[in-house]
Amino acid sequence: MAIDPQWIWIALIAVAVLAAIGLIVRAARRSRTIALRDQFGTEYDHAVRKTGNWKRAESDLLARAEEVKSFNITPLPASDRDRYLSDWRRVEQHFVERPRMAVSEADEVVADVMRAMGYPMGDFDAHAAHLSVTHPRIVEHYRAGHRVISATSGAASTEDLRQAMLHYRALFEELIGERSSADVATDVPRANEVVTARTEARLRRDEETAPRSAPDIDR
Repeated sequence: MAIDPQWIWIALIAVAVLAAIGLIVRAARRSRTIALRDQFGTEYDHAVRKTGNWKRAESDLLARAEEVKSFNITPLPASDRDRYLSDWRRVEQHFVERPRMAVSEADEVVADVMRAMGYPMGDFDAHAAHLSVTHPRIVEHYRAGHRVISATSGAASTEDLRQAMLHYRALFEELIGERSSADVATDVPRANEVVTARTEARLRRDEETAPRSAPDIDR
């Protein structure tokens, strides 16, 4: 039985149309992937590792971006920025005597700044997800700092805690829109500097609290 040439042409056209649609879909997916990689940077790879494949990762990133669009995120007023800079100075000054507590305080200051800017209340994962949309280049600083204070108590060394403070500082400075380092009385010291500073502080306290000998009285 002969096949009508017209049906052959219809079949060829259908195949060509489907192939063209496939190319368009693949091109659109590729364009979306490129756009998301450009927007999120290393956060794209983090999402792929977390979700297990690129399709779920891209869906997650797109959902984050849509959610953040509904937030009313605004820069801090000058008065609030000055107040948080003052809070940050105190946190860094606490590092010598109480490094672990100082890092926890840094985490709290960052969370407070985010809420003041209009980010909604949430846990760490929610805050990190929202930051990945608005500040994708530095969200890893947030994760790195948080990993240290989330570690088993006592597991983090003084140098680990110092690095965590530096991560939090980078995020804090990005959020408030200016570098705080120029306003910080003392930089975050290294581990050996912490030990030295603690020793000096202890010696000063011992000297101040030591009983003074009675003065000689000339007879």
